[in-house]
Amino acid sequence: MSLLVVGVSHRSAPVSVLERAALSADAQAKLLQDTLAAEPAAEAAALATCNRIELYADVDKFHAGVAELSTLLAQHCGVGLEELTPYLYVHYEDRAVHHLFSVACGLDSMVVGEGQILGQIKDALALGQELHTAGRLLNDLFQQALRVGKRAHSETGIDRAGQSVVTFGLEQLAGGADVAGWARGKRALVIGAGSMSSLAAATLARAGAGEIIVANRTQARAERLAEILGGAGVAAAAVPMDAVDGELARADLVVSCTGATGLVLTAESVARALGEEFTPAEPAGAIPGAVHGGPIHGAAPDPVPDVPADATAATAAARAVDALEQHGAWAGTAGPTAPRPVRRIAGAPADGVPPRLALLDLAMPRDIDAAVHRISGARLVDIESLADASADAPMAADVDAVRTIVSDEVAAFGAAQRAAHITPTVVALRTMAAGVVAGEIARLDGRLPDLDDKERAEISQTVRRVVDKLLHAPTVRVKQLASEPGGAGYADALRELFDLDPLTVAAVSRADLTDLSNTDVKNRGRA
Repeated sequence: MSLLVVGVSHRSAPVSVLERAALSADAQAKLLQDTLAAEPAAEAAALATCNRIELYADVDKFHAGVAELSTLLAQHCGVGLEELTPYLYVHYEDRAVHHLFSVACGLDSMVVGEGQILGQIKDALALGQELHTAGRLLNDLFQQALRVGKRAHSETGIDRAGQSVVTFGLEQLAGGADVAGWARGKRALVIGAGSMSSLAAATLARAGAGEIIVANRTQARAERLAEILGGAGVAAAAVPMDAVDGELARADLVVSCTGATGLVLTAESVARALGEEFTPAEPAGAIPGAVHGGPIHGAAPDPVPDVPADATAATAAARAVDALEQHGAWAGTAGPTAPRPVRRIAGAPADGVPPRLALLDLAMPRDIDAAVHRISGARLVDIESLADASADAPMAADVDAVRTIVSDEVAAFGAAQRAAHITPTVVALRTMAAGVVAGEIARLDGRLPDLDDKERAEISQTVRRVVDKLLHAPTVRVKQLASEPGGAGYADALRELFDLDPLTVAAVSRADLTDLSNTDVKNRGRA
């Protein structure tokens, strides 16, 4: 079996595609279950954030695995396979490990070095454990990714190279001014009460916001967040979603991050709150603010093969694999992202006059109408403009240090996995040897029944020591050899040389997996 990841992210696709490729919590669970039911996959885990969707699986066939995972990803994220294929990337084996470790360290984040991704990886692992779709490989992989991410943050200054998306977004709204000074005394409206919205509210509270109003579809969650903020000494209140328009007219600052599939704030409602008129623009043939360019290197993607309307899913998947293989370099070289066109932050006044209403949209798909940037009294920062602003961020020396950590950890993980592959064979060999010793001792008892207990114990111990010493060097050495690249064949050689029963080896592996499953139940969510 081999590790495979198929995904789409802010590095490979424009925001207009990512918005429609959002994966809900229910869809994640169904995606994992369907992936495990697919023939090539034995394990599955999904990492879904506001700017990436990735499906990890342990597969027995590369091409079939890519086809199946691509098809399932397209089905569950709501974007057609033929449309999604040009933006998908594929990583396999060590490259897949390297990718996840880089993601965990924040190297692949929209804002380099941000630490929120660790919580999202932890959630992905917890869901895989809960649904029993994550087995030994993915449990080891994701738990190691969490350790690597924590190591990067503790041993390097990667935190200085980047911030959370919330902090970065607020800095962009502040126009380079100190966020604490800019937000002090402002009346803030926070729409949503999930992790990102809660982080935004806490950040504003620390920055000295004068009042924070929380609106959420579930009133109880809004009240809970307002209660926490109030306990921290901040004036806070919860309101229902139908009160948002009224609160908008009194707010200085809006942060929105909900799971809504449609707009939460339209340009008309923002203009109305500011007492301005809004005239919708005529379509100009291009999506306003869309990020153009190729999936990773800035070049236009190769055209997707035409798929007839009556084509089967298998046909579409096969053609998708062909298209993905044309972008096979993604799996081997995650080169630097091509410079994006420089774009002024939406709604930022050219004359430097502060906006009457500052809006930060952290949702994917977007909560706030992009047309708000045409309202003179408003300033909008969204995921797309954050990507533009962070594209030219300088890479600190600490980033190079993290890359070294990632490379070392990938090598160590690969060696550990290869060594673990031979462990059931070594255990089966020692079990066989113990059986031989037990049989010979039983024969000795029959031949020398007059031996007393002390003599019998001494003979038994001597025979066991001889067998252990004979097996020690070969088993230690074979584990060392198996940990090296290309060492997988040593397990087969050991089984052949000692004529080990394959069923015995398989039984040891199943016992290990059962122990792992029981451990997962006890430790779920504590990775």
